[in-house]
Amino acid sequence: MRSIRIPADRVGTLIGKSGETKKILEKASGIKLKIDTEGEVTFNEDAKGVDPLMALKMMDVIKAVGRGFNPDKAMRLLDDDQYFEPIDLKDVVGDKSNQLERIKGRLIGTDGKTRQIIEDLTRCYMSIYGNTVSLIGDSVGLPVAKHAIELILNGSEHSTVYHYLEGQRPRLRIAEMGFDL
Repeated sequence: MRSIRIPADRVGTLIGKSGETKKILEKASGIKLKIDTEGEVTFNEDAKGVDPLMALKMMDVIKAVGRGFNPDKAMRLLDDDQYFEPIDLKDVVGDKSNQLERIKGRLIGTDGKTRQIIEDLTRCYMSIYGNTVSLIGDSVGLPVAKHAIELILNGSEHSTVYHYLEGQRPRLRIAEMGFDL
């Protein structure tokens, strides 16, 4: 049995309206989920017919929903070459809540511009929830998005980050066409 804890306020999102999201996840993965109201999610990874790789992917999907992702976006993790990367903001700014709010604001940008640019150029999804910023993406876009976030966390100006992302565009386009780098 595997057990994962997600924030209690994300349980409803994981279950979905009338249990729809839970059913879709179970059907897509072949894994039965048990979800309690406190946020404890358990499943039997050793059950007959359960693909061990799918069990690992399901853990990432559950973690992603727990970190603020919409279940539709989190289900992208069931595909091959899709990865989940959480980054704890407290590791960068410590426990100061005003610094945490400031850094979250920098990651989102004015009217969500910074977040949108990172998502659009890297084809990654980004979620800022609680004390974390999390990414879902492929093996090419994810490291680029993560580096862009690290630049922001380390105090780089937004223009520097945008310039870095623009510089990565040719590499991302080549990967998009299916060529290995």
